[in-house]
Amino acid sequence: MEVRAQLKYTGISAQKSRLVLDEVRGKRAEDALAVLSYMPQSAARLVAKTIKSALANAVENFGYDAQEMYITKIYADQAPTRKWRRFGARGRFKPWKRRSSHITVVLEERTAVESAGSKADNK
Repeated sequence: MEVRAQLKYTGISAQKSRLVLDEVRGKRAEDALAVLSYMPQSAARLVAKTIKSALANAVENFGYDAQEMYITKIYADQAPTRKWRRFGARGRFKPWKRRSSHITVVLEERTAVESAGSKADNK
């Protein structure tokens, strides 16, 4: 069964968020949080917050073990873009696009059979 958490309307573009998401995709949730704590990008804090929320949902609502949870899906979708205007020289118009994103994390529990099968595949 999958556990989901979503952070909406973040102040960071989806393109910048995806750079951070690619680093933690497929990892255990606690390992991903350890990696994110050392990343300098500001999106890393938002992604960590979303993973912590999904992990809390799994433990509190469904009774899963936090050690066994891993990230099956993690993605950033484009959210609404705020359009600001700046006026340039000679009466020209200079648009600024402030992009935002929605970050979604899906966790699943890795059972002993799956982890034994994945270790056998790696050998």
